[in-house]
Amino acid sequence: MQPTTPIPFSAEQMKWYEQACAKIDPKRLQHLLYAITDIHSPTGAARAASEYMAAHLRQIGMAARYQPMNFTSGNVLGELRGSGGGASVLLYAPIDTHLECDEAEKLLTGEATEADMQTSAQMIDDWVFGLGASNPKGMLATLTEVATALIEAEVPLIGDLLVGAADGGMPVDVSARQQSGMSNGVVHLLSRGAAPDFAIVMKPWNWVYHEEPGMGWFKLRVHGTLGYAGVPRGTPGFRSSVVPAATVIQELEQWIIDYAERNTSGVVKPHGWIAGVRAGDPERPAFPGALTEIFFDVRINPRTSPGEVKAQFAEFVRQLQALRPELVLDWEMYGSVPGGTTDPQNWIVQSCKRGWEHIERRPHGVPDLLGGQTDGAALRRFGVPTARIGWPWPAQGAPLPVAEGLGGMGATYIPDLIPCAKKIMYALIDTLTRPRRELGL
Repeated sequence: MQPTTPIPFSAEQMKWYEQACAKIDPKRLQHLLYAITDIHSPTGAARAASEYMAAHLRQIGMAARYQPMNFTSGNVLGELRGSGGGASVLLYAPIDTHLECDEAEKLLTGEATEADMQTSAQMIDDWVFGLGASNPKGMLATLTEVATALIEAEVPLIGDLLVGAADGGMPVDVSARQQSGMSNGVVHLLSRGAAPDFAIVMKPWNWVYHEEPGMGWFKLRVHGTLGYAGVPRGTPGFRSSVVPAATVIQELEQWIIDYAERNTSGVVKPHGWIAGVRAGDPERPAFPGALTEIFFDVRINPRTSPGEVKAQFAEFVRQLQALRPELVLDWEMYGSVPGGTTDPQNWIVQSCKRGWEHIERRPHGVPDLLGGQTDGAALRRFGVPTARIGWPWPAQGAPLPVAEGLGGMGATYIPDLIPCAKKIMYALIDTLTRPRRELGL
């Protein structure tokens, strides 16, 4: 990892930066976050939240429009044009949440009684709770507050500032809503006027990243025969699919661990987890099912194609069947999204690192290896140089119970967001007050 390229602010740029940072209002950020968290927006049904944000961006002085994808889903794009001759920078976050949190999801979520798993928002002191209050709506509210402060400070921008939010940003595939998810919204946004020179994506953790993984979804099926509970073990013709699946799961778990180690490079370690097992019928427990299906997600390094990951998994299955010839297996890759990378020396990556170092007062260094996937990978695949920058996560010391495991996606401590907002402001002043030639464009 090379040191950050030093390009100091002029005295005038530093004055603009300090004036803009002074306009950042934590309470205003908190109230916007509460408002958009209180609008339920599961993937494929973010219309109301996007329409609210379009109106809000117009209110702060941006030219903003709602971009429908269908009756229930759409994106929002706000624009503030500079005097001309500069670059365009897109501040981007998804707007949809990863869960519905309804009765049908109880098998996935459990009882989900915690504050961060509720579809209505709560605000306590400097905290906001509710589904998606941290990820993604805390990101969107912070980016909007940065834009608001920049506008209020009346910084003489040369370049254009864009604020975009899209539905479909969660790593899901919602068949009931026209297969929403897997970055379908940001692709729609980019192809309908949002394509910028640079993009900044806000996302946990407290580092700047120039690349992110994609993801590969697989189903591994263990075949047997339909059985009956009254049949003695060893009866000819009956072969369980469920019991052998236990062995397959252990072998698969080890393969996923080894896969992540084998495919680590750059700043990406492509973790994966077995997500679930499906077999039989709970209304017919007397009849062991003929098929047990194991499904899982592994992340894909930007330097590894989905086809290569598919080949690696195929080899694992071949070896497992050679080791355990009694197993009858088949598999498929049913979802794939490539990773995306930006040259770490690109202007926007270096600019965000300068902002990070300005606030942190230390060299950026090598970040923690990354396994989380965002729409930033899609932005990069569409040719948009993109930097990912974040804040410490999850928030600590919540006054209400939050969910374990994935806890934190719906719990935000507002003071945690402010240093990240100032880092992003630094990158905006650094980029939008310079002519294109200084930015390598």
